[in-house]
Amino acid sequence: MIGIATFFSHFGAIRFRQDCQSRGVPAKAMPVPRDLSSSCGTCVRFEGEPPARPPEEVEQIVEVTDSGYRVLYRAEG
Repeated sequence: MIGIATFFSHFGAIRFRQDCQSRGVPAKAMPVPRDLSSSCGTCVRFEGEPPARPPEEVEQIVEVTDSGYRVLYRAEG
């Protein structure tokens, strides 16, 4: 699976990328695609399963599909 996580802060994005890499999950920080909105403008594209319990810095996690994006997680509030 290819996923994209968006964040409330740039710090959260960098920390998430480092966490993915420490778990052996390929991850890359990049600008948020136009079709997704984000508070900080930075997202992390990763390959593999998303964390079972996303950190509180995560705004949303989507799966990249042939037809666009499928929301897997969205923060409440």
